[in-house]
Amino acid sequence: MLGKEYVEKVIKEVEERNKGEVEFLNAVKEVLISLAPVFDKHPEYIEEGLLERIVEPERQIFFRVPWVDDEGKVRVNRGYRVQFNSAIGPYKGGLRFHKTVNQSIIKFLGFEQIFKNSLTGLPIGGGKGGSDFDPKGKSNREIMRFCQSFMAELCKHIGADTDVPAGDIGVGGREIGYMYGYYKKIRNAYEGVLTGKGLSYGGSLVRTEATGYGLVYFTEEMLKDKNLSFKDSTVVISGSGNVAIYALEKAHQFGAKVVAMSDSNGYIYDENGINLEVIKDIKEVKRGRIKEYIEKVPTAKYFEDHRKIWEVKCDIALPCATQGEINKESAETLVKNGVKAVSEGANMPTDLDAIEVFQKAGVLFGPAKAANAGGVAVSALEMSQNSVRASWSFEEVDNKLKNIMKDIYLNAKNAAKEYGDEGNILMGANIAGFLKVAEAMYSQGIV
Repeated sequence: MLGKEYVEKVIKEVEERNKGEVEFLNAVKEVLISLAPVFDKHPEYIEEGLLERIVEPERQIFFRVPWVDDEGKVRVNRGYRVQFNSAIGPYKGGLRFHKTVNQSIIKFLGFEQIFKNSLTGLPIGGGKGGSDFDPKGKSNREIMRFCQSFMAELCKHIGADTDVPAGDIGVGGREIGYMYGYYKKIRNAYEGVLTGKGLSYGGSLVRTEATGYGLVYFTEEMLKDKNLSFKDSTVVISGSGNVAIYALEKAHQFGAKVVAMSDSNGYIYDENGINLEVIKDIKEVKRGRIKEYIEKVPTAKYFEDHRKIWEVKCDIALPCATQGEINKESAETLVKNGVKAVSEGANMPTDLDAIEVFQKAGVLFGPAKAANAGGVAVSALEMSQNSVRASWSFEEVDNKLKNIMKDIYLNAKNAAKEYGDEGNILMGANIAGFLKVAEAMYSQGIV
């Protein structure tokens, strides 16, 4: 059986077994289609049913999360943890608290995490979790009670050498702190079971900045290959959360001018360049809305529809908000306006039709599993520090992050070239991430 036939067969089986799970199915198709050449070179992987196994989570945990709000009313949310693949290390992946969270989204994120984690070169497997709980508008006490209830169940399934969750959308230092405190109380174990912890109790320097910084480090390597750079470039960044803020910070340091950012309500445009300190004050201190920016910077403009941010002309687009935010129409607009590079800070923010538009137009494209791997890379470095009871300097961790992102780009670039599609970094990232996991799974037998 040729690689293409094998891949098509497995995709069909996945579609039959996971009907209605749109996000998960899209993630599987995006990865598997690019892996066909691998199976032409490695028919032994077909005989071992390697794809059939890698698309099925090793374990899925689904539980209720009851908690009491400030009015004394009982609330119930759903909790999820998908432990997808542990061939190269303990499960590793974030927890997302957002009203859109469901089984399909958690499976899609967990599946992507397998290859992202592999690309870092560090010994971590793929997992993901979360809840349909939305922290927005909740008091600190409500969030604490929810986190404690969530951890009361999750703690049965995680551990420093088993599964090490981190943060994601809706889960920052506050939520990690509440969950870690309750884990420690229940398990009576002071261990590195969560990453993204505060610096006073085992966290790592650069972890807050890691995904945004890593995104810019990766993109700069991609740009260099075409004799381009962030320096003197115009940049649009969607979102205004952790990833977007620190991508903004690092892009500024690299000499770029970021002219637009967004949140779920709308976007701001500042032709003079977004003011980093104002954004940090609004989002990190006041937890406010992006439209408050124009109160501090009257020369800026605010627009209600956040999806139209991609109509703003730019050299470099960094989608850092959420999945599926760039469709074919948005991609065509970006290309028409002269975009040179698109690099994903969020998880799969670009749909498959939009990716095709970019590739046909010769736009540089940095896929999420490679471009936004900085967060999980520094999470793994936090695990290392916890294991040896050490704390590394900001410069030391930042240098490690920079080298990891450079290696990710080079490995993806070389894999694309080796398997016949030079310059296709999406294909190269999928193959490079897959090969390490595939070799480990093959060596460990059918388990």
